[in-house]
Amino acid sequence: MIIPIRCLTCGKPVGHLWEKYKAEVAKGRKPKEVLDELGLERMCCRTLFTTHVDLLPMVARFKKG
Repeated sequence: MIIPIRCLTCGKPVGHLWEKYKAEVAKGRKPKEVLDELGLERMCCRTLFTTHVDLLPMVARFKKG
């Protein structure tokens, strides 16, 4: 739902890079190029970004209150 602050495998801080990644991919750039530019070299960190599905907007619709 929400991108983790740190990589779940290696512990590298990655949460601050999610918005940059999402914006660049939305512009039409290839994910590989964006990940290289952001400095994400380890496969665990790259997998975290490429497989993440942003469900927060969908889940927020069901908020009680």
